[in-house]
Order: sequence, then C-alpha cells, then structure tokens
Amino acid sequence: MFSVSDCKIIDLSKVHNDAGNITVVENNKNIPFEVKRIYYLYDVPMGADRGGHGHYELQQYIIAASGSFTFVLDDGVTRKDFFLNDPSKALYIQPGIWREIKDFSSGSICLVFASSEYRESDYIRDYVEYLNYRNDTPAI
Repeated sequence: MFSVSDCKIIDLSKVHNDAGNITVVENNKNIPFEVKRIYYLYDVPMGADRGGHGHYELQQYIIAASGSFTFVLDDGVTRKDFFLNDPSKALYIQPGIWREIKDFSSGSICLVFASSEYRESDYIRDYVEYLNYRNDTPAI
C-alpha cells in the first residue's frame, strides 16, 4: 500500500526558445506507466471542489496545463497539499491514495494522464469505505 510520501512532483523537461516552450510526456520514459487514458478538467466554477475519491489500482500524472489548483492527497494517516501551477511539472499519484482538488484559478486546465481506461470498479467514492480499505490492506 502506497502512502502520500510516495506521491511527488516530477520535473518534466522543458525545451525553451524564443517561440515558446515545449514539454513532452512519453509512455514508460518520463512517465513510469503506459498511458491508457487522457482527460482534462476545465471551466471549474470558482469555489468548486473536484475529486473526492480514491483508486485501487490507477496511477496518474497530473499537470496544470493552464492556471493553478491544489491537490489534497490523503492515505488515511497523512494529508498533504500539492499546489500545481507549472506545466513543466507533474504530480505523480500512486494507487490507493484519496484525492481532492480545490482552489481552481480562473481559466485553469487540469490535465490527467491515467494508467488505465475508466473502470467504475476501481473507484472508492466514500471516505469511510476508503479508510476501511486502507486499514484492511497490508503495507507494501
């Protein structure tokens, strides 16, 4: 079982020139899994929160493609905030971590690279159920 300390901000390479910057994300190179799904959150109303769930198996890379927002990660013992506002950095979220997203700036885009296609059975949507899962699962 992973903990919040296993989730971290990853510096992605940024190539700069006078015409602008480019950052590349490639399967099994600078992202440690094969991407099976990409999605993004945008036009999130001011003051709205997203997330509020965990995953049994899913790994994610999260990038603030535009603007900023905060991920609150929770492993049932420790909670940690990760402020994202740089498109050359990714938040790597391991499986078994509860996540909430808050403080979206106007015009923000939350870009998500996921290790599997959508499967409702991979979601834990109730926090009490999540805590029971964490307490019943041995540590890695």
